[in-house]
Amino acid sequence: MTSVLNVDSIAAKDGTSPVGLTKQSAAKAWVNFNGTGTIAIRDSFSVSSLDDDATGRYSYNISAAMSDANYNCMSNCCQSSIATPDRCAASLPENSSSVLIGSRNTSNSDVDTEQVHGGTHGDLA
Repeated sequence: MTSVLNVDSIAAKDGTSPVGLTKQSAAKAWVNFNGTGTIAIRDSFSVSSLDDDATGRYSYNISAAMSDANYNCMSNCCQSSIATPDRCAASLPENSSSVLIGSRNTSNSDVDTEQVHGGTHGDLA
């Protein structure tokens, strides 16, 4: 016999927090931030802080740690001006709760970027 679950919403036990995802494939954390001047998060989910490590080098910290440092992360960087050379990004898990992002231009030089996006997938600890 099959079952059907019809609901209007699902909430955490406290009624206000987001529902914790554990083994689903939804993003466990993501961030959209300005990587030029004084860096600032525009919007995020499950990201506790953001660091400006050097020109074109950033890191973000995940609120709930991943099960280990073998999770998936991805990033993207771009400028708002068409006249600005293309940007490319690379992301790397630093440990179970931090992701590094690097931004380079077409000359392979580290550059700060206006639009930086990062996402994290994997199993939470």
